[in-house]
Amino acid sequence: MRPARDAELENEVYENESFRGQDLSGLRTTHCTFSACDFTLALLNASEHLGSDFANSIFESANLFGAHFAECRLVGATFAGATLTGLGVGGGDWSYVLLRGHDLAGLDLQHLRLREADLSETNLTDADLRGADLTRARLHNATLAGADLRDAIVEGVNLAAARISQAHLDLAGAVQLARSLGAVMD
Repeated sequence: MRPARDAELENEVYENESFRGQDLSGLRTTHCTFSACDFTLALLNASEHLGSDFANSIFESANLFGAHFAECRLVGATFAGATLTGLGVGGGDWSYVLLRGHDLAGLDLQHLRLREADLSETNLTDADLRGADLTRARLHNATLAGADLRDAIVEGVNLAAARISQAHLDLAGAVQLARSLGAVMD
């Protein structure tokens, strides 16, 4: 079945499909696979996704206003120019994702896997990143003012490249920040 506005899909598989410019508003997916699919300019506002896989998919200039992803896999997905206002994320694996320059202020990103994600120039002000895996994520010029990074994995992250004022850090995060700033831990 080809997805359409307000469709409900379960266990469907799509590979290298183009949904370019389609109105998929209100789409609900459960355990579906969209491998290397193109959602450029698609309307996915108010869509809901549970345990679905969007690995290596392209969401360039797509509208994801109010979309929610719970325990989804978006490894290698690209969101250049996408509208992410009101985005909801409940865990999952977003490793290698391109979110450069997006406004993710205040989002709950707890326990989200963001390994090697490009978060450069992203606004993460007041974002909840507790328990998130940020291993080797790129945070160049990202704003983390007031962000909660307690229990986050920040191995290999250059925290000095980000703006971190008033961020909440646990001991491991504070040590990583100190190392990023050139401190030697004795």
